[in-house]
Order: sequence, then C-alpha cells, then structure tokens
Amino acid sequence: MYCRDCGAKLTLRFLENEGLIPYCEQCGAFKFPYFPVAVAMTVVNRRQDKILLARHTGEEDFKLFAGYIKKGETAEKAIPRELREETTLTAVKWRYHASRYHDAKDVLMLNFVVTADENAPIVLNEEIEEARWFTLEEARANIKRNSTAEYFLTGILPELGKKEAKKEKAKRSDP
Repeated sequence: MYCRDCGAKLTLRFLENEGLIPYCEQCGAFKFPYFPVAVAMTVVNRRQDKILLARHTGEEDFKLFAGYIKKGETAEKAIPRELREETTLTAVKWRYHASRYHDAKDVLMLNFVVTADENAPIVLNEEIEEARWFTLEEARANIKRNSTAEYFLTGILPELGKKEAKKEKAKRSDP
C-alpha cells in the first residue's frame, strides 16, 4: 500500500478505537482506505411484478443496473442519471434497500429499488448489450449466480412477491 498523497510506502500503525490503520511516515498521517461508491438498481415496473435486468456487452449473465456515484454527486442524483444513460428510461421513484461491499471491484454498492415505466422505449448505450423485463421468478432464475446482483435481488424479492400476492388476492375478490 502506498500513500495516495505522496506515494510513500504505508505501514500499519495502531490507532485507538480504530485498530491497525495504514500510516504514512512522510505525511505523518493515518491514511484510511478509500474506495468508490456505486448505486445498484433493482429496476421494477409500476406494478412491481417485473424486473428489468441487463446483460453487459461481452458478458453472458444478466445483472442489475449499476453505476458509480460521481464526485460531488449524491446517490439520489446518480440513480436517474445512470438509468437514463444506460437505457433512456426515466426513474419515476426509488427507495433504498440495502448495501454490500463488492470485493471484485473494491466498491461499496448501495442498492435501490427503482420504478420505471415498462412501456417506455428502451435505447441501450454501449455498455449494455441487452435489457429485458422478467417476472419475479424469471429474474431469480436469470440473475448471475453468486453475485452482488443476486444478493440484492433475492433480498428484495420476498417484499415484491408479497405486494404481488396482495394485488392478485384483491383482483380475485373483486365482484
């Protein structure tokens, strides 16, 4: 590990209430690890009975939509920007769901359930090769296995499934 400010090699030094933290002798300062933050979006239709999954260019598996939060930007600003950049869809509303550190890219992922209009045309950018609406069960079957996307998706499916079950029950009891 090297100092991001001066480039000197860091050593581990004990800091009270923190434990072993990288320390730069040259700067005379503790250098807490830095890693980027991104949003992961579980994109649902207005009825919340379908999920939009993406297959990135050159990849075989479907994942959630995601993007880095830019410097000075909030997660709430990144959500509609990223969705529009990747699909031209408008994020109608969103709510926070969960977070998870994604080791493969050294990034903290903040997952949001994002509502978009399933009838709006989708125009994909160069990052995405395919985007498709799936039922809840189809989404579960098609998401990349053992991935952060699967972790977020399987975490929210029970909640979405309850809403779908309530809607179906209400339809059946309508005279």
